[in-house]
Formats: sequence, structure tokens, C-alpha cells
Amino acid sequence: MPRPRYAQVSLDATPYYHCVSRCVRRAFLCGTDTDTGQNYEHRRQWIEDKLLELADVFSLDICAYAIMSNHYHVVLHIDKEQADNWNQKEVIERWHHLFTGNLLSQRLVRGETMSQTELKLLEQTVTLWRARLMDISWFMRVLNETIARDANAEDNCTGRFWEGRFKTQALLDEAALAACMAYVDLNPIRAKMAKTPESSDHTSIKQRAIKAQQVAQPNHPNQQASELMPFVGYPRENIPKGLPFRLTDYLELVDWSGRIMREDKRGAITKHPPPHYNA
Repeated sequence: MPRPRYAQVSLDATPYYHCVSRCVRRAFLCGTDTDTGQNYEHRRQWIEDKLLELADVFSLDICAYAIMSNHYHVVLHIDKEQADNWNQKEVIERWHHLFTGNLLSQRLVRGETMSQTELKLLEQTVTLWRARLMDISWFMRVLNETIARDANAEDNCTGRFWEGRFKTQALLDEAALAACMAYVDLNPIRAKMAKTPESSDHTSIKQRAIKAQQVAQPNHPNQQASELMPFVGYPRENIPKGLPFRLTDYLELVDWSGRIMREDKRGAITKHPPPHYNA
């Protein structure tokens, strides 16, 4: 029996979670349907664009992602501290980016005078919206509903596009986090959709690898892809917000992991020397 989502997500245990959402139809989410010849490759860009857009609205950071033919992976970090520090107006503006809000929130944005009773009622609503803006279920809901509507319109049909529930896995320590991120980033290579990490379209590793090769100084902030949660080095006292690894170490982990041949996977990195990441 599936566990309720609230039982799978606990900030007391970890802020890091791996999510997977899969298309329920026989037809492809992305790529080319071999039966009809219809190409859906452009939908991968839909998902990538929306994923990165929503990360700017929600109090969630994207650690890794990979958009595949009939499913996608994303590793998320819940930033509760950031959400708690938003003022009332900022919460409302972020919520209005997703939904119309209600009459009271619209009046506040317009600068209209409101009674104390109305302000108190609005504050209760803002508390609810604040919680939703750092909720993985709401993030995945908005993302999937947007893509489903666009895909249904393109296919001129109605009905369910995604499986009923996305899968969630808590990443309880740094080893699990690094292993899961590498697994997600290597998905196109394991599926023989790409030959190297830097050629893996619609993945976080492509963004990270290309950006890293553009800066001479290793692990410099300018090596970090701005849309993704940054690497901040090894854990230490007063560690800044970010992934507790060095960027160059992670890129090497992905590269060497991808060279391991696995019997249960079709692809691996072969014949290509390791790229130079200015380490």
C-alpha cells in the first residue's frame, strides 16, 4: 500500500529528495514514437524550462535533473529557512505567479486599504501558501499539470497524462545524495541517448560540465550553473548554503561512474578521454 506523501517527506530527517514522474500513455512524453513517427522531442525543453522556472518561485533548489523519453528525474532541496524569511508580500507575489490568489491578496497587491479582520484572514491564507511554496507535492503538481495541459492541447485529446503519483525517495546522507545525483545525471548515457555527460541534452550535468570548462580557476563561483544548487566544498563550520562537495570532485565522480559497464544498462562512456575541468 502506498505511503502518504507526508510520511515520505520529513525535514527533520533530510531536506533532499529524489522525485520521478512517468508518463502513463503508450505514446512518448518526448522523443519519437516509433509507431506513428510523431516527434515529441520539443517537450523535453518544455519540462526543462518549466522546472527551472518553478525553482525560482518555490523555496526549492534543483540539485540534479534528467528529462528522458517517457519520464523525468529531479533531485530537490527544500529550503525552509528561505521560505520562513519571506515577508507577506513576497509570499503573495510568488503565489500569484502560479495562481490568481484570492480577493484579499489581490486587494493587498493593488495597495487598497483593508480592515484588521481582512488582514488577519489574509495572514492565515499566506501561512498556508508559504507552506505550499516549499512543498514538493505542490511543486510537482504545478509542473506536471502545466505539461499535461500543453501536451493534451497538442495531441487534441483529454485524459490523464502522468501516472497518478510521482515517486519520492529521501536522501538521508551525503553519500546517498552524491550517488543519487550521479545516477540521475547518467540516465541519458545509460539509456544510450548520449555518449558523454556534456552532450547529455536536458540534464543538469550538461549545464554543470559546460559551465565548468569555461572558467580557468577550479571550484570558482563562476564555474557554477546559476539555475542549479551550487557546490560549496567539503562540510565545515558555518558552511554556506549549497551541496557539500566540490564541483570538480562531483564531475569526476559522474565521469568515472559513467565508464563502468553495467549488465543491466545499455550504455556507458567509452572511447572518450575524461574532460578537463580545470581541477
